[in-house]
Amino acid sequence: MINESLFSSKSNEWVTPNYVFQQLNREFKFTLDPCCTKDNKKCKKFYTKKENGLLQDWSKESVFMNPPYGKEIKLWVQKAYEESLKGATVVCLIPARTDTVYWHDYCFKGQVRFIKGRLKFSGKGSAPFPSAVVIFKKGINNVSFAVSF
Repeated sequence: MINESLFSSKSNEWVTPNYVFQQLNREFKFTLDPCCTKDNKKCKKFYTKKENGLLQDWSKESVFMNPPYGKEIKLWVQKAYEESLKGATVVCLIPARTDTVYWHDYCFKGQVRFIKGRLKFSGKGSAPFPSAVVIFKKGINNVSFAVSF
């Protein structure tokens, strides 16, 4: 049976699986979650819709970003890239939509880790799309490779 909500726009929030966050957190020691709810935040410092992380400064942070997956995702990816130029390390968990303009404008400037298989998102089950981790950090190589979680 197909879960129709996976293919609808009822919610563009895909809650990060804890095992994915924990593995990345061991490597990057995150200090900020800029686009979350109080219920699904991953860091002590976080911004909800009310604080609007797009308007905040991330430049001194190690950021874990799992943005809303709707049309505004391009704004979040652009913000992640721009904040990395100011000194932030930003790790993005996003759909691997390599045919989109924002992927070509920003994601391919970072390090891309394509995730093998489909992630199982908390509360939604397996994603109907492939995922990737994109890392923006000064001095990081813009290479691509596959990872498993």
